[in-house]
Amino acid sequence: MSNTTKTMALVTGGSRGIGAAISETLGKKGFHVLVNYVSNEAKAQEVVKKITDAGGSAEAMKFDVSNEEQIVKAMEEIAKKGMPLEVLVNNAGISEDSLILRMKKESLDRTLQTNLVSAILLSREAVKLMMKNRNGSIIQISSVVGEMGNAGQVAYAAAKAGMLGLTKSLAKEVASRKVRVNAVTPGYIETDMTNELNETQKNAISQNIPLGCLGSANDVAQLVSFLAGPESKYITGQIIGVNGGLYI
Repeated sequence: MSNTTKTMALVTGGSRGIGAAISETLGKKGFHVLVNYVSNEAKAQEVVKKITDAGGSAEAMKFDVSNEEQIVKAMEEIAKKGMPLEVLVNNAGISEDSLILRMKKESLDRTLQTNLVSAILLSREAVKLMMKNRNGSIIQISSVVGEMGNAGQVAYAAAKAGMLGLTKSLAKEVASRKVRVNAVTPGYIETDMTNELNETQKNAISQNIPLGCLGSANDVAQLVSFLAGPESKYITGQIIGVNGGLYI
């Protein structure tokens, strides 16, 4: 990131969980953080306040990542802000779990659209801005499930695995313009979803993790922060796990 010009980082699904931790960490790194949300403005504003209270710069930005028209419009607004878009973190996602025999086409469509198609479309629009500046970092937040699979998560695993193919292919397309593309694959992370598990369930999960515990959202955010900045200028097309050794 330039020392003289404030640059922007867009974090989709940036108002809660891993997205909130990423937003706050990038704020501390000096980016003007665009905290994307689709419905809960209050949560997004909480994240913005945490960033600004810590001396950073941020604003909430509402648009639905599953809607191409809203994505294009949002990127047009970003282009007018007078600061370069240096970082895109494709973090927004949903999981509608079911065995394939019970899977509804509508659920499959929502899962693929929100997790994978959105990442492709957002990346398409972001590289238009980044290539002009000959600088940028796109970070896909995939999942360990996309690498190892998981029964009952066929659609989710397919979408998250698709993000890995997106990462490798796009990295080759845009490297000559100094735009880097990498993917992070979190394992079991302490979030609102895992907080609903009881201690017995958490202990059972931890027994399958070599490091013996669940990770934190901050563990993911620190890696994203590294990939977002000049410290990782020679890293592109990589898939990096944050999973405690669950998948090696």
